Amino acid sequence: MQFKHVTLDFDGSVAILKLDHQEVMNAVSLDMLGGLAEALDAIDDKRDEVRCLVITGAGRAFCTGANLQGRNTQAKPGKSNAGAALETAFHPFLRRLRKLHCPIVTAVNGPAAGAGMSFALMGDLVLCARSSYFLQAFRRIGLVPDCGSTWLLPRLIGKARSVELSLLGERLPAEKALEWGLVNRVYDDGALMEETMKLAHELANGPTVALSLIRKLYWESPENSFEEQLNLEFESQRIAGSAEDFKEGVTAFLEKRPAKFKGK
Repeated sequence: MQFKHVTLDFDGSVAILKLDHQEVMNAVSLDMLGGLAEALDAIDDKRDEVRCLVITGAGRAFCTGANLQGRNTQAKPGKSNAGAALETAFHPFLRRLRKLHCPIVTAVNGPAAGAGMSFALMGDLVLCARSSYFLQAFRRIGLVPDCGSTWLLPRLIGKARSVELSLLGERLPAEKALEWGLVNRVYDDGALMEETMKLAHELANGPTVALSLIRKLYWESPENSFEEQLNLEFESQRIAGSAEDFKEGVTAFLEKRPAKFKGK
């Protein structure tokens, strides 16, 4: 399925969403954000079938941030609103990813800069090509980090490293990102998508109800007190325990066979 600067394919129960505006190394425009919204609508329409989402980039880049081509730079100081598109277009997309019904795997196949870095870090599992890198590029054009990066980064790698990336605007190679605990795995470039799809299908064949609840638990955890998190675990376990997949999992365990989860 083709949308504006976005391609959506399905491989069984895995949806593959590809940022596809190679002329600008997949920089994000309002057109692309519209395409992404339509792609998520298509995934919602198939929510009973789609049990894992892979996000990657076409060509040489994952996503190099906001598309600055055609942007008005002649406005007088204090008169332009550089953040207007955040609340109307970027934030709704990020919120939809957070609340998605299934796990997300991001395959970072090249540079992930600015908003593209945030998109990459929205993955529940972040897989990288060895040649890829991350970049907090905002300071290079006189802006502040956005798209949730000042929330995500400190929780993933701590304040000191987050501030360093943002103030200095230096590239963070994939191997160093792995060392810092920012990403999950690094593969040789040619093996990235094969390994990504292998992992995505493993997730898609899992107990989708429980996996969705696991996503929610870890998203909510940083803002919850210990007691609040205990209560959320209790409520989540109650829901997971009433799913068909729990019964199948226990039965398979007792029968010493692999479970055949249906995502219900």
